[in-house]
Amino acid sequence: MKTALVTGANRGIGLELTLQLLDSGYDVHATYRSSKGGLEEIQNSALNIHQMDVRNKEEISTVIKSISSLDLLINNAGIADGHWQSISEIDMEHALEVLNVNAVSPVLVTQQVLPILSNQSTIVMISSLMGSISDCRSGRSYAYRASKTALNMFSMAMKNELDGMGSSLLIIHPGWVKTDMGGPNAPLSTDESVRGIMQRITEQNMSMSGRYVQFDGTPVEW
Repeated sequence: MKTALVTGANRGIGLELTLQLLDSGYDVHATYRSSKGGLEEIQNSALNIHQMDVRNKEEISTVIKSISSLDLLINNAGIADGHWQSISEIDMEHALEVLNVNAVSPVLVTQQVLPILSNQSTIVMISSLMGSISDCRSGRSYAYRASKTALNMFSMAMKNELDGMGSSLLIIHPGWVKTDMGGPNAPLSTDESVRGIMQRITEQNMSMSGRYVQFDGTPVEW
């Protein structure tokens, strides 16, 4: 049985990833920061639930110690910014928090799991089309855009090292999804988005390491 770790798994895309990974036969370690959310309703012996703040090195280490070997890491945990309408409105303290959670914390989690990664493992970074500099035509969403662009660069900067360890890197845009963050007008359900993500994970191999794609496999411009 393969083992997966999913951060931010208590709701939205993270929760649906957990459900579909369980359906696919994975032993899943699912984390939440403060509320178990939908994880409480899952009855499956292959599910291991952990309270873990992705910003906290000690909490991450505690979770890692409970896992002997890891085949799949999905860095999904993330937060939105303040939807500021102008530069003058940006709350810099909150902007730094968005950068910390969305860009730095996935690197921290990846750093901590390195000793337990299996050969031919996959690391997934849940990024966004909003991390694409060439796609930034409308502007705004300042901190969120910057955080996902930073995540993309962190990911590509670590790619060669991960390749040398036998770990493939997948950077993926899940689409505009009906979640608390995506809102009710989004065109995609979590099921549709995650089915696509699961297909991308299944097809992923070392020759694809470092690709930046949408949930449906369409390449995203940097």
